[in-house]
Amino acid sequence: MPRVKRGTNRRDYRHKTLKLAKGFFLTKSKLNRSAQEAVEKALRYGYVGRRLKKRDFRSLWIVRINAACREVGISYSKFIYGLKRAGIDLNRKVLADIAVNDSNGFAVLATKAKEAHQANVQ
Repeated sequence: MPRVKRGTNRRDYRHKTLKLAKGFFLTKSKLNRSAQEAVEKALRYGYVGRRLKKRDFRSLWIVRINAACREVGISYSKFIYGLKRAGIDLNRKVLADIAVNDSNGFAVLATKAKEAHQANVQ
């Protein structure tokens, strides 16, 4: 059986891991085994965190829309239902932005939603 030498593969693999682990505490940034475990865990947390961020932002938008709806005198659920019935197709990100930056525009949307909701309920 011939002798196998890994060439630059081994060094490149370890260099990549240690580069990703730069700034980690003590051996997690110095030793390959510890660094590899720390990097894998960090990448897992990053993957999960990117999904949680979407959830958190949607929740924030809903809170902002609900607060603006209460000022105008309509509940969040009736507002969203009314917008759908009125054929106004805006996502929650845009609605939250309008609620924060343009209260008059949001009031117009809310009146349209109220009218559509009343027309559908009766």
